[in-house]
Formats: sequence, C-alpha cells, structure tokens
Amino acid sequence: MRLPAALVLFAAGTGCEVVQEIQQPQPVVRPPAGILEGLASRGTRIVDLTHSLNAANPHWPGDGYEPFVYETFATLEENGVLSGRFAMAEHTGTHLDAPNHFTEGQIAVHEIPPTDLIVPAAVIDVTDAVALNADYQLSPEVVLAWERSYGSIEPGTLVFMYTGWDERFTDFERYRNEDEDGRMHFPGFSPAAADLLVSKRDVAGLGIDTLSVDYGLSTDFQVHAISHGRGKYHIENAANLGALPDSGAWVIVAPIKIENGTGGPVRLFALVQ
Repeated sequence: MRLPAALVLFAAGTGCEVVQEIQQPQPVVRPPAGILEGLASRGTRIVDLTHSLNAANPHWPGDGYEPFVYETFATLEENGVLSGRFAMAEHTGTHLDAPNHFTEGQIAVHEIPPTDLIVPAAVIDVTDAVALNADYQLSPEVVLAWERSYGSIEPGTLVFMYTGWDERFTDFERYRNEDEDGRMHFPGFSPAAADLLVSKRDVAGLGIDTLSVDYGLSTDFQVHAISHGRGKYHIENAANLGALPDSGAWVIVAPIKIENGTGGPVRLFALVQ
C-alpha cells in the first residue's frame, strides 16, 4: 500500500494537531528480466519450423530456380579455418516472400518492420481435407469456422495453413506432385480466403508448408497478388506446423536481410506455452 506524504496525528486530549512528515520509501530498482529468461521453467517450449538447407531441397521448377549449392573453400587441415560458400535463389527452402515479390512499389525484405516479424500465430489445420484432395484451397468458410472455435483472428497475426505436406519435403517428386502434363498438385489458400485475412483481419502474413501459398494448379497467383498488394509477407515451405496449437503460440520470423531483396531463407521459431 502506498503511504501518504504526511501523516496527520491528533494528540489525545489536547485537540492539538501534530503533523509528522513521513519520508516515502525509495523504490527498489532492478534490471529488467530478459524476455526469454526462464522459458523452460515456465513451461514454454521452442519449436523449430525450419527445414535445413541442402542440395536435395525441393525448389520452384521455373527458370533461375536451381538447387541449393554449398561448397567448402577452406579447411582446418590446409587453412587453419573451416569455411564454405553457398548459392541459392531467394525463394528456396523455408523462406519469406517480401511484398515486392509480386507487387511493384511494395517494400523489400530488408524494409519489413521487426514488429511484424515477432507475432502471434493462428494455425488452421486442413490435413484431413488435403488427404482427400491434393488441390484443396482454404475457403473463407473454414476460416470463419476456425474463428468460432478459437476467437477472431487479431490484426498482426501470422496465419498458417497446416496441410501436412511437409512430410513430403525430402521427396522432391512427391512434394511437387506433378501430373503427366507438368502441372503441380498441392494445396493452398483460395483468393477469397486471402482477401478475408489481409483485408478484413489485417494479418501480418500468410504461411504454409508447401511450395506456395497459391495452390499448385494456379497460373495467375492471385493469392500472392492480393496479399502482397496489401503489403503482407508469406512464409512458404514451413516445417513442423503440426507441433503448434491452433492458437496461442508466438512466432519469431528471422529472414536474411537482403537489401532490396524479394525474400530470402528464414529461420522460423515458435514459442509454445
């Protein structure tokens, strides 16, 4: 309880007012605790949502999208130091699409505010539907049904579509799932669901465990255009989304900071209470 600046006492039987000044105790100043200090003791676990980069990683089949390459150019035996170099397209492995990826005038990856990269996560589990239909697209109705169970998706949330497709990640052919005409079959967001999330819910971004937030058969990439047009980013090729709760987790999105880049590989973590 906070004490008053002065305590007024009345001398018994005299009617005299005696005023006794009481000094306020000085607050104890302690250094602030680290944000992540004691996570384990509080029951918080950290989930890595990132695939490791290597030459076997699935990659987009278009021009310029080559496999990840790593080579060692210095060894401990010969140079006294171990060091290597790598080459890759920006959109390889678990990666971020910056808003300028599909929309002229939108921000590059180095311009995304850090406040948009440490955010709450919503995970919409559609694994059952995807098991029946590889071309499944998340609809607005499914988003609204999720909200009836877990509450409205708050502005600034990163919304993940959990398809279970990451189980195919180490098998390039199954991951791309191409038919005899070279068309890929994997699930994604529908344009209507993307519009609901970015326009009505003002989410931070969209995430998925496939090659693209647009489903595999898309030829016009409407989800990219809708989302990037509103300045939102994407996470593609996420891993381990099944380890997250439907709501309540926070994610730390740490993309490589390429100046004027359209995206880049990302280390993605979730904090789960």
